[in-house]
Amino acid sequence: MTFLLLRLAAILSLLTPPLAHAAAGDRGPLVLAAASMQEAMTAAAESWAARGHAKPILSFAGSSTLARQIKAGAPADLFLSADEEWMTDVERAGFVVRDTRANLAGNRLVLIAPADRPIRLRIAKGMPIAPILGRERLAMANPDSVPAGKYGKAALVTLGVWPSVAGKLARGDNVRAALALVERDETPLGIVYATDARASAAVRIVGVFPSGSHPPIRYPVARLKSSRHRDAEAFRRFLLSGTGRAILARYGFSAP
Repeated sequence: MTFLLLRLAAILSLLTPPLAHAAAGDRGPLVLAAASMQEAMTAAAESWAARGHAKPILSFAGSSTLARQIKAGAPADLFLSADEEWMTDVERAGFVVRDTRANLAGNRLVLIAPADRPIRLRIAKGMPIAPILGRERLAMANPDSVPAGKYGKAALVTLGVWPSVAGKLARGDNVRAALALVERDETPLGIVYATDARASAAVRIVGVFPSGSHPPIRYPVARLKSSRHRDAEAFRRFLLSGTGRAILARYGFSAP
């Protein structure tokens, strides 16, 4: 009897991997999305699931990090970048399905401060941002690679104040890391997207950077050649539909 029970246990253990694989097959498409899209994409995924589909799996990080992961062979279904440059980089490397790239949304760039700091600063040419910082630092995403940081640097260069703050940066791996520094009052000022500021009650907007001070902020989405999920293309189209764009608009994103 003991021998038969052991044999049965062995047979059941052999059946476990296929069962686990079947469960994994019920998951939705894997979406690699820019960190600034967390709330909006979570809402979009929930709306998609409410329509009877498997809920998409969302992975958020800086667009530069996601692009490098894709080029290193990380399998995913969709890529949603916070700027066109990183999407173009992935596309030129041969990882994007032809004719699936489209601009999904737009955003604005803002200067923020901790909610309880009474900092006032008019965003304009030669604004005295360095004196306000004093010995403290300006939080922003890494301007060498992360879209929010590149937009921020471009705006500060246009306004003629980049040399005064270039040595006073607190660099984040993505825009949400920069937001967190201001939320925790570790820095008096930070540069993030308007949607990030809107998502946090711990910060307030000091000012909005003029749209002409930096390149247009556009979020392209595309299906990847590594995609194998049956819902990948349908979910991409859902995001681009009137319903999908309305969800993004609720979180402060504009039309691209």
